[in-house]
Amino acid sequence: MIDKIAPSIADALAGLADGATVLIGGFGTAGIPGELIDGLIEQGARDLTVVNNNAGNGDTGLAALLKAGRVRKIICSFPRQADSHVFDALYRSGQLELELVPQGNLAERIRAAGAGIGAFFCPTGYGTELAGNRETREINGKQYVLEYPIHGDVALIKAERGDRWG
Repeated sequence: MIDKIAPSIADALAGLADGATVLIGGFGTAGIPGELIDGLIEQGARDLTVVNNNAGNGDTGLAALLKAGRVRKIICSFPRQADSHVFDALYRSGQLELELVPQGNLAERIRAAGAGIGAFFCPTGYGTELAGNRETREINGKQYVLEYPIHGDVALIKAERGDRWG
């Protein structure tokens, strides 16, 4: 029988390795799994790629993980806001890599990974710096950019209750 319930945060994060990709739920300060992020800081994994809607607020949660020096790269759609000083300092000093992804593309890239989709074409970002030098294609008279899925090693979400299936 499947039972993914862990007795503690430390046990839930015990197998997370350096270099892992961590998907973190939440939008701004709403829905951020603060206790799990604190547990990840204690766990000690380094060189992480973090995927979240934003790049942290203030000095807690995701910003604390960045400040601890555990994140090599962040993939997000909204990195800067009034209190994103931790991200700003790390990014401007070259200590943090940023992949900026439009919000809908971010959600679809995560969904595509879960659905086993190898890549997909999306119109958002065509003709902008976000498209970079990625493959583009015209489909039915409209221009698209090739997007690849974002696979996570673990997803941290805030929830009131979980079940044994995870």
